[in-house]
Amino acid sequence: MATITKRELVIKITDQLGAKGLEITQQDVLEVVQTLIDEITESLAHGDTVVMRNFGAFQVREMKAKIGRNPKDPGKDVPIPARAAVKFKPGKEMKEKVATTLQVIRERKA
Repeated sequence: MATITKRELVIKITDQLGAKGLEITQQDVLEVVQTLIDEITESLAHGDTVVMRNFGAFQVREMKAKIGRNPKDPGKDVPIPARAAVKFKPGKEMKEKVATTLQVIRERKA
């Protein structure tokens, strides 16, 4: 499976906008993408939920404290403190589109 970097995403967006007749530089697209990421991160840091219709929702959830095991010494208990974690819940359109990729994933593994 391929990994898409922020740089590759910026190039794809720039190319798609260029194909639609919108002349925008990669630097401008990078600034928009980075601003979007920064705003989502800032909102989550304030405990807000970020919802993007047809894409999904990001929210901060509390992960309760628990006891783990040290892999190097399984007999030892390791306390894992409570923490905040970001959870993503995909939107309906994303779920439907991703659900069709199972065959593609299986073909890549074969």
